[in-house]
Amino acid sequence: MTGNRTQNSKLLNEKGIALVMILILSAIALAIMAGLIFMITTGTQVSGLQKRYTTAFEAGKGGVDITFQLLAARGDPNIPGFHQTASSTCMTDKLNKSTKDWTSTCDKLLTIIPGTDSTYDMYCDLGSSPYPTYRVYSKIVDTVEGNSGGDEGLKGKGVVSSGSGEVTVVSRPYLYTLEVDAENTANSQERAKYSILYQY
Repeated sequence: MTGNRTQNSKLLNEKGIALVMILILSAIALAIMAGLIFMITTGTQVSGLQKRYTTAFEAGKGGVDITFQLLAARGDPNIPGFHQTASSTCMTDKLNKSTKDWTSTCDKLLTIIPGTDSTYDMYCDLGSSPYPTYRVYSKIVDTVEGNSGGDEGLKGKGVVSSGSGEVTVVSRPYLYTLEVDAENTANSQERAKYSILYQY
């Protein structure tokens, strides 16, 4: 009978259960804290990536505006801070002729490789020290020829009066497909790319 009582008292002894419960609760608290720290660090990393991309994206928009100025000037390379890497013959073809009529030396591929002059038509540097400098590469990859020019200021106001027999020419604009790549000159991981259809 005493052997039976000793056996029952061993089974009913709850002295170690408090230690086991504390260990389980500590493990749960540790898992929650590890999850919170992971979420905070991941959020910080994503926020930093988004900030860097947004900065490169904005620099790219500035470069696109300069590229539009070049298109409006019909290839005039005298835009300050703008460097043309394509030959003048190739730029003239890209601006004024349909893609199929470009010379064979004109690059039609969509890929821009920063630092390889033959893969882009022009570039410009935006920003100054102590702020990061962004280099924006631009390239015309397709042209659909139109009949419109940069100015239609005299439309309907010429010296000949409009009559019933006068035929108006339907304006058909040039369409340019542009590829733009903007990247931080100090950190090539900070970059943004654009594919643009521009009507002129």
